[in-house]
Amino acid sequence: MRSSTSSTPFSIREFDLPDETASTQPLLEVDDLRVSFATRGGVVQAVDGLSLQVGRREVVGIVGESGSGKSVAMYSLLGLVRDSNVTITGRVRFEGRDILGLPDQEMRSIRGHDIAMIFQDPMTALTPVYNVGWQIAEQIRAHGTATKQQARTRAIELLGEVGIPDPARRIDQYPHEFSGGMRQRVVIAMALSCNPKLLIADEPTTALDVTTQAQILDLMSTLQDSYNSSIVIITHDMGVISEMADRVVVMYAGRPAEIGAKRDVIRSPRHPYTWGLLGAVPRVESKRSRLVTIPGTPVSPLDVPAGCAFGPRCDYRFDACSERPALRGDGGHQDACWLDERQKVAIRQRVESSIGSENAS
Repeated sequence: MRSSTSSTPFSIREFDLPDETASTQPLLEVDDLRVSFATRGGVVQAVDGLSLQVGRREVVGIVGESGSGKSVAMYSLLGLVRDSNVTITGRVRFEGRDILGLPDQEMRSIRGHDIAMIFQDPMTALTPVYNVGWQIAEQIRAHGTATKQQARTRAIELLGEVGIPDPARRIDQYPHEFSGGMRQRVVIAMALSCNPKLLIADEPTTALDVTTQAQILDLMSTLQDSYNSSIVIITHDMGVISEMADRVVVMYAGRPAEIGAKRDVIRSPRHPYTWGLLGAVPRVESKRSRLVTIPGTPVSPLDVPAGCAFGPRCDYRFDACSERPALRGDGGHQDACWLDERQKVAIRQRVESSIGSENAS
């Protein structure tokens, strides 16, 4: 039995851990998700055919440059993108239930309770006119039957769990009275307040210094073990992916470029875009004077080239790249690149050997 970590006389939610049959079913299944925005300049295809699965108690990392569709995809499945100029197609199943397009009232019962989100900027995620305790307690009461005092007691406990000192005093403080790292901890406490089954973290460490980033990642790992939650972490930082994720989805121009287990994607990347992301990670042992960069700039979502979207920036482009490649591969490791496996291995070894020679010189 999974129980609340609270010592209060109520339980926000208790449920049995899934049996062996249920545990084989992914917690979240996204199938061919497409999200487009009608603008004056034309149609922006923000997400273009994303498919992924998140298992129970699994951490899936979605990585890519700004504008690659990572956040829009997750906002869409949570029902947070519903403007009249938006078209969303595909299928999203949570615990086997299709949730894409649910009415607002039904989606509100899932959002915050079963699926919670840690937003990128805690200063804008928190309202400045209410103290942090009220904001956490308000979510607890919205999804349960707790009294004001019970919700406040639980909020104090949550602030303590996420490492905020003297939570009984700080619960009455306002967001501007907290540092950036502490505000992010408050947002994490709010996200965990109803024991969600799935936690979506949208670049939770982007605006934080390196030391605080490490503390937040350690905190998320610890809390995942405590709450038995699954996590989808959105980031542009391959270092965060190597620290947190079990599986990785690399996105470019709204499309999945490579999907696989963390070990496979980091140690044996198959897509030129993934090579670029990994090559741009600073290394302590490197003697390079400049970091590796990916040439060019990300494509405009209003003018995605025909064929492979990464083609204009790719050093290995050839004739076949004029057609859009599908994801292919075996053993759960797939990529969308026309290069055959032998070519990919040869190029990767040549690049790694070149970097090793420069480091040794």
